[in-house]
Amino acid sequence: MTIRPATASDVTQILAFVRALAAYERAPDAVIATEEGLLRDGFGPHPYYECLIAEQDGKPAGFALYFYNYSTWEGRPGIYLEDLFVEPALRGLGIGKALLQRVAAAAMERGCRRLQWVVLDWNKPAIDFYAAMGAEFLDEWRNVRVSGEALQRLAQSQGAQGAPSLRLPLGENVGEHASRPIPAPIPAEETAP
Repeated sequence: MTIRPATASDVTQILAFVRALAAYERAPDAVIATEEGLLRDGFGPHPYYECLIAEQDGKPAGFALYFYNYSTWEGRPGIYLEDLFVEPALRGLGIGKALLQRVAAAAMERGCRRLQWVVLDWNKPAIDFYAAMGAEFLDEWRNVRVSGEALQRLAQSQGAQGAPSLRLPLGENVGEHASRPIPAPIPAEETAP
């Protein structure tokens, strides 16, 4: 087994993994991502995400897709693991563990204080796997999301009226400003608790 950083030529496989994960999570029709979007958002000048590809016998076996967040309480960056997926026929070979370990290593290399993700409450195999890896389950926290029309309404709500504009200069793409280059590693003495 090998694990390598994804390249732009992997977007077809990344999308295939995303679709397979969605099918496993009982939401096969929820994926609207495209190869073009994955290419733009992951391999442009300021990527929104990073991705690792696991291969078994030279063939794609799984992936981990993650991005950076920030903890105001810790005053340090963190990593959010958006997707971790291993082909069902290849589970039990240590591929998922190796992917998770590589993401954790990336977090440590970059001075991140935590790695976090969500898991569906019915996915007992994943829950057991994460528990065995030392994951802490934050049951008192609730995931919150605003998307689609609700996001549009919120953005246009009364509270947003009169606020300073966050608009970019004409012709500039938010992707050129919203994402930052990968943080450089923080020296070990600065990462001690």
